Amino acid sequence: MAAPQRQRRTPLAEFTGERVIPGLVDPDLWNEHVARYVFASRFAAGRRVVDAGCGTGYGTARLAATAASAIGLDASSEAVAYAREHYSAENISFLQASCAALPLASASADLIVSFEVIEHIDCWQEFLVETRRVLGDTGLLIISTPNRDYYTEARATTGANPYHVHEFDFAEFTGELRRLFPNVAMLLQNHVAGIAFQPCAGPDGMELAVEKAQPAAPEDAHFFLALCSAAPLPEARAQLYLPGTSNMLRERLENIEKLRLEKEDLVNRFRRQHAELEASNSWAMQLDAELKRARARIADLQEVEEERTAWALRLQEELAECTRMLTPLRHQLALVRQSRWIKLGRKFGLGPELDPE
Repeated sequence: MAAPQRQRRTPLAEFTGERVIPGLVDPDLWNEHVARYVFASRFAAGRRVVDAGCGTGYGTARLAATAASAIGLDASSEAVAYAREHYSAENISFLQASCAALPLASASADLIVSFEVIEHIDCWQEFLVETRRVLGDTGLLIISTPNRDYYTEARATTGANPYHVHEFDFAEFTGELRRLFPNVAMLLQNHVAGIAFQPCAGPDGMELAVEKAQPAAPEDAHFFLALCSAAPLPEARAQLYLPGTSNMLRERLENIEKLRLEKEDLVNRFRRQHAELEASNSWAMQLDAELKRARARIADLQEVEEERTAWALRLQEELAECTRMLTPLRHQLALVRQSRWIKLGRKFGLGPELDPE
């Protein structure tokens, strides 16, 4: 009997900045994304929920914990395969689909969430129209996007995000949503610092001591989050999300150490490549010197060959001149041989001896 095959894990590319992959992003970024789903969860209970641009599916699973049903949609087949493998429940499903053409019937959803998706797609206008169609007149859209002004400033040294097609400022984002939804409530998402006091042993839970918040300025916000509907909106109070197990200083120190090791690795790789380049340059210089010497030798040989050719031509000309000079002499000698005086003298043994022709 053959041994049972181990189930293969769905491969997923390393974190590139396009989609969040659990376990492959730093805690700050992970918490920013999870916090949005925690916020949306209060509106998901008992509802038909759609997560448009669900990525790896971790947020869809969180919403499904209280929703009547939850559908995660993403254009990436790899992301959908990962989500199906890691998150399964009777009320959850994942589909590969474009946000600009949602494969859902009109008015078939009560809640659509779409976090950090709209800035990634060319046809974002069609996407918003599709959410309005699928929600009908009573559904709720919760959607977020980075603040273009803050995001541009934050990435001044690293350059624009290559996965972002269109980024929004507060006025444009709000205006586009209100063009389709009569009721829009805007919230601002910011990553704030906090101090936690936790007993070593004792009951769970934590009391919040929150100072009065200063009025938030849209232009300074990290992200915009909007609640949109054709119907009156539910109350959207301010919410502070605290990760269940979080030690920000330790996590940041660990992240700094990780970055230090990555930098050290990059420096070592650069040094190796630099040494290889130096060796290649040295070899190239030696080869160039040998090539120059070979060219000089060829030039010398060409000069010698030219001299030999010139000498051969001169010798050929001299031979031709001698030939021209000998021709009349040979003619005269032939006439002398035919002279009757020479023939008579030869008969009597008199006169010069002439070699026969």
